[in-house]
Amino acid sequence: MSKSATQNMTVGSPIKLIARFFVPLLFGMLFQQFYNMMDTMIVGQFLGAKALASVGGTGSINFMIIGFCMGVCNGFAIPVAQSFGAQDHKSLRKYVANSAWLAIAFSVVTTIIVCVLCRQILVWMDTPSDIIDGSFSYIFVIFLGIPVIYLYNLLAGILRSLGDSKTPLYFLVVSSLLNIVLDLMAILIFHMGVAGAAWATVISQGISGVLCLVYIGKKFPILKISKEEWRPDAKYMKRLCMMGIPMGLQYSITAIGSVILQTAVNSLGSIAVASMTAGNKISMIFCCPFDAMGSTMATYAGQNVGAGELDRVTKGVKACSFIGLVYSIVACIILFLFGKNFVLLFIKKEEVEIIRNAALLLKYLSLFYFPLALVNIVRFAIQGLGYSKLAILAGVCEMVARAIVGFVFVPMIGFSAACCASPVAWILADAFLVPAYFFVIKSLKKKIACRV
Repeated sequence: MSKSATQNMTVGSPIKLIARFFVPLLFGMLFQQFYNMMDTMIVGQFLGAKALASVGGTGSINFMIIGFCMGVCNGFAIPVAQSFGAQDHKSLRKYVANSAWLAIAFSVVTTIIVCVLCRQILVWMDTPSDIIDGSFSYIFVIFLGIPVIYLYNLLAGILRSLGDSKTPLYFLVVSSLLNIVLDLMAILIFHMGVAGAAWATVISQGISGVLCLVYIGKKFPILKISKEEWRPDAKYMKRLCMMGIPMGLQYSITAIGSVILQTAVNSLGSIAVASMTAGNKISMIFCCPFDAMGSTMATYAGQNVGAGELDRVTKGVKACSFIGLVYSIVACIILFLFGKNFVLLFIKKEEVEIIRNAALLLKYLSLFYFPLALVNIVRFAIQGLGYSKLAILAGVCEMVARAIVGFVFVPMIGFSAACCASPVAWILADAFLVPAYFFVIKSLKKKIACRV
């Protein structure tokens, strides 16, 4: 394994290390959002507003289920990062092997459950009758692809835990370009409708996962797992579940609030759903840097706590927060000035009400991007330090905020209330996470002092 394949984040300037790891990770997430955005753009432009609303009506349930899968994989990668930071390569390989067994089990069980319940969930969410069939066609295919979601995210998480944030980017670029081609073929040539866009996404993700697997096999001798190391080990599985399940639940609990909010928006009609879809798709692109900051801090904190370097963790949190503040200001200015122009990428200019609503949503969200930056930076730092259960409580804060807005204020005020839900959720999560971070650091310092 070449020295460039991994990155030791326990020595050197924190801000330089974070920036070096963050940039390729950011581009990877941008490409991931890019091919998700292409689904929406192609659907909206070629199939119309109803089809766009059909895809958008699945957004929250998609986030709840797929977010759980991604969270579990990210959690599995934390003990790998900690073992790498401690230079314990045997434990590292054992964690990788046992995470693979767990990922197979989780993917099979999750796929069966959500595919069986898929349509009923859409009914429970009060999905408008004029889009429910399209929503089911789209999300059922996405859920069939859960195994490939586990494949890619587990392998990408392992690569990032070893300090390699570039390789997943390269494979996502290939996957994104392929997704665009498959989208156009499925919709324009084979006339598969919204289901075609879903199949394009699943196939593209599967290919990126296989590429990661082949690359790891050829380029990472440190991950050559022996027959003995492949044997399932209850101790390692327990540790992985303690990291992965809380991290997955954090996503899902947060998403429950989004599901409640989506249900409230559904009650406003398909125009409101399409508005929320277009606005959220644009915001997700602008939020990629915050997601990249979070994943960076998980690896950075994981490696440094493995090496016993807690002061470096705090320096890293401060450096990353400064980057988040600068970016938040820039993003806010851009969306205030050009929000409507971005909306036109997804919807025809004749849809005046959808454009106006989506632009309003972007203004509300962008004003509170720095609290969102802190949510990602602090929460993932806490998870990297090994306290994943606290992240669940932060998710509960977000869920409660979105649920209150969805149940109480959206029926009273309408779409503008829905625009405030995420900002309220981010602020409430920060009110919990910031004190929790200092508690974690204090607790870890006491543990290290006791060992000495």
